[in-house]
Amino acid sequence: MDRSAGPWLAHRMDTPEIHSVSAEQANDLRATLSLAFSSDPCTRYLWPRPDAFLKGYPRLVTAIGGAALERGAGFATADFAAASLWLKPGGKPDSDAIDALIGETVAPERQAVAAQVGEQMDRFHPEAPHWYLSMIGVDPARQGRGLGSALLRHTLALCDAEGAPAYLESSNPRNVPLYERHGFEVLGQIQPGDFPGLTPMLRRARG
Repeated sequence: MDRSAGPWLAHRMDTPEIHSVSAEQANDLRATLSLAFSSDPCTRYLWPRPDAFLKGYPRLVTAIGGAALERGAGFATADFAAASLWLKPGGKPDSDAIDALIGETVAPERQAVAAQVGEQMDRFHPEAPHWYLSMIGVDPARQGRGLGSALLRHTLALCDAEGAPAYLESSNPRNVPLYERHGFEVLGQIQPGDFPGLTPMLRRARG
């Protein structure tokens, strides 16, 4: 093996430092997730134009997690190469803000499909208290180093400590096997009209 690969391999194997995101770091969280979701099929269905995405997506993060993340739990690596936004048991996104965002920024011909997506998401969402992973992403320049998995393990350990289930909707089929390796099970498919599709997944309570 080339010796020059040694430091690179060591970097890949290091366990990254992960911290809770403070209100003062909300912009960092939005920036990381915006980079990560810039090529996400479902997100770009809503905002196919780059300018619309850059205006709409950060507002979506705020609507889900709250302006100061008071309704969510944000986690990130020390350098914000990877970040995630969860809602803890009992937490809910700002549905009025989301509806307003869709109405103001999504093309009219896609708003009806977006409404159907929301209705189907509600059907799959667990009724029992659970942790909801609304978004998780890695800066494209830092992908392939296990940062997303490390971030996922960190919060799933918190779920297990509480004996709580975890739920998500995968917006990219390529990520489904990753979530399955972490104990999530596919519940069905959300794909009205020409929408690319979400895969609702549940990780049952452990511990």
